[in-house]
Amino acid sequence: QVQLVESGGGLVQAGGSLRLSCVASGRTLSGYAMGWFRQASEKEREFVATISRSGNSANYADSVKGRFTISRDNAKNMVYLQMNSLKPEDTAVYYCAATKDTYDYATGYADWGQGTQVTVSS
Repeated sequence: QVQLVESGGGLVQAGGSLRLSCVASGRTLSGYAMGWFRQASEKEREFVATISRSGNSANYADSVKGRFTISRDNAKNMVYLQMNSLKPEDTAVYYCAATKDTYDYATGYADWGQGTQVTVSS
């Protein structure tokens, strides 16, 4: 039921960094666990990172662990994805999503943003 809008994507060289933002409207974000997913061209959408309602717990895909950090600011109705040491394999459209279920239940994410393009050049 919550509306989500991502921003912060762009073109970056390998090894660089980007910070994605997601702002929610229509509902208070504190009622939702949040996640970031991505979809590369001609590939399936995949889990990147999720964060609990309080922000105290998070899960990461093995491919991004140690490089990406998910965080949230419930007072601002925002969630972030800090992406460091970017690789060409990270190139994809990144989506913000929300769930009323637990944060680590990936199939429960039902509300999605429009996506923001991240392109990492070699």
